[in-house]
Amino acid sequence: MNDEKTAVVEQIQRMVVRLVATHPAGQGLCLIGGFRYRFLDNGVRQSLDVDYHWDGDLGEKQAQLIRLFRRRLIPDVRRRLGCEGRADAAGGPDSESPAVKVAELAFWREGAAYGRVEIPVDITRIVCFDEATVRTADGVVYRTASDGDMIEGKILALFSRTLMEHRDLVDIFLFANHLGEDSPKRIGKKLATLRIESEVIQERLADFVKHRAYHVRAVDDVVSSQLDSGAAASIQSAGGGGVVLDAVLGMLRQRLNLGKGVKK
Repeated sequence: MNDEKTAVVEQIQRMVVRLVATHPAGQGLCLIGGFRYRFLDNGVRQSLDVDYHWDGDLGEKQAQLIRLFRRRLIPDVRRRLGCEGRADAAGGPDSESPAVKVAELAFWREGAAYGRVEIPVDITRIVCFDEATVRTADGVVYRTASDGDMIEGKILALFSRTLMEHRDLVDIFLFANHLGEDSPKRIGKKLATLRIESEVIQERLADFVKHRAYHVRAVDDVVSSQLDSGAAASIQSAGGGGVVLDAVLGMLRQRLNLGKGVKK
């Protein structure tokens, strides 16, 4: 993503989360995911979407947010950035998933070098053992999941996603310090809640080992394309994707006692 497009995406993302945090349609939503780390924790990874945890009906909340974006966000983006925009329910496979509903935002400006900007807003449900917490930024109060539920959710995603998202490995590497002493027990209970069997965990960890070169390249792609330049350079100089993969696998095995019996 070029610098101009990144700046536009992140400005719109900030407008999205501020609007949701201050409007009745956003009451009860918890900001989670990569942009939560970027926005509230000064994370170095640029997120491509915005994610929310919601305990209620996902489809109903999706419709509420789309109406809000059409009525408030799109005119605001037009006024501030000169971009036209749309807000629609995602089509295709995303529209059929019972686990996530997506409000697709798209913006464009005639003559802009970055072309069309697309920002998915995902409404999903993660397993939370802690009460929601609040954080502030520029005088606005943002409801979010706890640090523990956030990092544990990233670890669960390694084993619950059908298709691997290597950004999860990068986020775990960056925020592993958010794990608590009780995280091994909590993650075990969450895996049971999601009915993720030990065989699934072992197969995923074994795949990291068997196809190490592929996973290292995929992590390198995330580092080079999504991390701030200084952080990317530091990771690359220390060994790149291999360092990230090895650190996460070591933490999963040694600290969290996952994947016992998987050869290194």
